[in-house]
Formats: sequence, C-alpha cells, structure tokens
Amino acid sequence: MNGNAVVVGGGIGGLAAAIGLRLAGWEVTVLERAAALGDAGAGISLHANGIRALDALGVGAAVRGAARPQYTGGTRTPDGKWLARMDGAALERALGTPIVGIPRAALHRLLRAALPAGCLVTGAEATSLVRTGPGRAGVATGDGTREADLVVAADGVNSALRAHLFPGHPGPAYSGATVLRAVTDGELPLDSDFELTWGRGAEFGHIVFADGRAEWHAVLNSPPGVRHPDPLAVLRHRFRDWHAPVPALLAATRPDAVLHHDIHELVTPLPSFASGRVVLLGDAAHAMTPNLGQGACQALEDAVTLAAALAAGPTVDAALLRYDAERRPRSQAVARAARRAGRMGQGLSHPLAVPLRNAALRAAPSRAALRAVLRHADWRPPGPVRPGGGERVR
Repeated sequence: MNGNAVVVGGGIGGLAAAIGLRLAGWEVTVLERAAALGDAGAGISLHANGIRALDALGVGAAVRGAARPQYTGGTRTPDGKWLARMDGAALERALGTPIVGIPRAALHRLLRAALPAGCLVTGAEATSLVRTGPGRAGVATGDGTREADLVVAADGVNSALRAHLFPGHPGPAYSGATVLRAVTDGELPLDSDFELTWGRGAEFGHIVFADGRAEWHAVLNSPPGVRHPDPLAVLRHRFRDWHAPVPALLAATRPDAVLHHDIHELVTPLPSFASGRVVLLGDAAHAMTPNLGQGACQALEDAVTLAAALAAGPTVDAALLRYDAERRPRSQAVARAARRAGRMGQGLSHPLAVPLRNAALRAAPSRAALRAVLRHADWRPPGPVRPGGGERVR
C-alpha cells in the first residue's frame, strides 16, 4: 500500500514522519512555514525510545555519532547536595543505549539529510484544511491547495490544523512556567554529562555535547508573557548563589544566544489523533511539558508507528485507526506523567513542601529512579516501516 502524503511542519516530528512514510513507499512533500531554516535551537536529550525510533528510520547510527552519551549526573539542590544520582551505565544495560545529548540543530540536519532534495518546501504555510473527494485530504497554502491521500499535521503546539479538526477543543494551556535556554559559546570543563537542580519555583539543568559545549535551561514559575530586556542578566542574578557550574554556564553564554519560550501543553486530551485522511503527530497531537524529556521522543514514536501502520495496511483508514489506538493512550499518559513531574519539580515553591520532597527523593532507592525512566523509555517499534507489498491506495 502506498500513496502520496503532505506533511505540515518541518520540525523533528514532521521530518521523521516524512522519512518513515518514504520508507513505507509513499511520495511525500513537507511544508515548512519558515522561509529559511536557521538551524536555531538549543539541545535535546534522547531516551532509548527515541533512539529506537531513529534506528527504525535508518538514522540512528548517524545520530549516535553526533551525540554524547549521558552516563554521569543526577538531581541536586541549589547548594549542590545530591537528591538522586543518574546511573547511565545501568540504563544502557537495561535498554541497550544510554540517554544521549545532541544539539537540536544537528538532529534537524541529520533528519533533513535523510530526505531527497525538493521534499522539504520552505516558506509554505498551511493555514487550514480543505474539503476534497473521498479518500483524499487537502490543505490551503498561500499559493493554492495541495491535495494528497494523507495529510500529516505536525504543525506544533499551536497547530492550525488541529484547531480546524477539533474547533470545540480549548487548545493549548499555559503550564505556569517559562523556560530560557542557550548553548555555551565554547567548551567547558564539566564534571558530569547531565545535571538537574531543583529550587523553590525554579529549575536549572544542563547537558554536555560531544564537542564539549553545553546546553543549559532555566525553568521558572512565572505569569505568561513576561520578557526581559536582558534575560541573561536576570538569570545571572537569579542563580548567582546556586552551586557550580550554574554560574559558570551562564557566564559562558552570549546574551544574544538565549531563547525564551512560555511552556504550553494540551491539558485537555484530544478525542482522536485521526479524522478522515488527516492525522495528528507530535506537539500538534499531545504537546507536553519538558519535565520528562519525552516530547521529541514521543514525536519520533508517532512517526515510526504511523509508518509501520501504513506499511502493514491493508487500507489507509485501517492504518490510521491502528495508529490512533496505539499512540493516543501512550502519549497522553506520558503527558500526564510529565505534568506531575513538573509539579513535583520546579513547580513546588512552598517552604514546607520543598524539603519534604527532597527528603523523599534522598530516601528512595536508586532502582526507583531507574524504574521511573524505564517506565517511559522502554518502547519498541510496533512493526517494520517498510511495506510488505505495493498495493496502491484506494
């Protein structure tokens, strides 16, 4: 079974979906609204489920080659005391791969390199869905309508296509937190691959890349829309008394490198990820808070599951029903878990609640932290993404 598809959105999920669909025998066009790809972004951690999805798409080896394994680190308090240690070697033994860190721009480039020239069309914004004939779907763009056997809506947390499919859905909600992040301007001598520090109403974390640079992020409880003329200066003051290497990471950052985004999520779960010949994927389907580091991994799972369902057939409609049945319960459960993790992390600000949480974490056995990661990361593709036959879409 094969056909032609339009993927709306050239982010991680959209590019991965395009790779998977092509492996399944489909012709694919990716529409990206940005006129130029600036390779912006900070860093990303990929758990075993994300790596396994990339392996299924044929790009796992390339990503591993550009990434740095996260073997050492854990969670601390602002004074530097450990709450929990991360055992990357134990994760590798359990899952076959450690968590890895990679610049988001590098991951984008590797995904784009797996697609043929001309597959990705920039400066093409899909604003709405268009009614077409049976077994078809269409999207409206600035230069007309594009029709296909399948439309994949991977247009992000503020998805216009999701709003068109489910006009009664409330859409994304502000999580109560905002995130600032950046990559250091050069290599830093750091003692661990990954660290997370929880204070009252604030979180600071970093991951180290293969080239020695580090990505850091600061999550702050904040009203939405608050912006600062010099956000780096605000952070240097806010975290001035936190343990090393927090001040050093901020000192090694250029002011113009700081990205600032309010965190929105789909608190109200969608009733379906598919409607007719339109399917939702990634943040458009299940935008979640970043507290478990699973947002991109879930989008990669979506892409592989969709391709595998279409490769198995027997019809597109049956494949989309199977995709919805497999992806919606899992991704929405991960989103709920991420929300709970945020409430127990930087979301805590009460002076009595924070020390109680810290004491509970210190008392927990190390295997508890391992089980928490395994609960979400131990996923395998549901089937091959290459088709068993060449039946044409009906």
